[in-house]
Amino acid sequence: MSNTPMAASPLTRAVLEIDEYASGLGWDQPARLFALVDTARLRVQEPSLAAQLGLDAESESAGLTPIEQEEVPTDKPLDEFLGTIAWPDAVVGCALTVERLMLPPSAEAQVPQGLSEAKLAKWVAEHPERQEVRMTVAVLRDGSRESALRLREKDSPTEVLTGPELVPGLAEALTATFED
Repeated sequence: MSNTPMAASPLTRAVLEIDEYASGLGWDQPARLFALVDTARLRVQEPSLAAQLGLDAESESAGLTPIEQEEVPTDKPLDEFLGTIAWPDAVVGCALTVERLMLPPSAEAQVPQGLSEAKLAKWVAEHPERQEVRMTVAVLRDGSRESALRLREKDSPTEVLTGPELVPGLAEALTATFED
């Protein structure tokens, strides 16, 4: 995609490609799950799918191709859903994009103790310093990970933060989908 730096690693490029795709869908979207497959292997083993995805011979061969999966259920907690996933061997990694409300570290001391999950969510949603964020997190079977964060108030490709440790809990949950 157009805003993906070519010097970045294949995993970083895949995360930014997914972030750009999610950005094109707008905000207030459900979580989206992607399988990451080796582009060169996909072209050889699934040529019709590769053609459908626009991966021709000129496409980069050292990259990863994200393939969106079925909808993530909204009636089940995300961690429970992720615990039900098993990937076939052809999938070298996976990625998830999800929107959440976030508070700055300075607000942590203000969090009331003993709130239920629903009441805590309501408290965060009403907090004046809350920020809406879209997180895209990807992991590979070898343990590599990458994340992209996009704030709604700074919704621009040049304002996307990237790094392997931005959302460690979600990266660990995705890594667990590859464990036997």
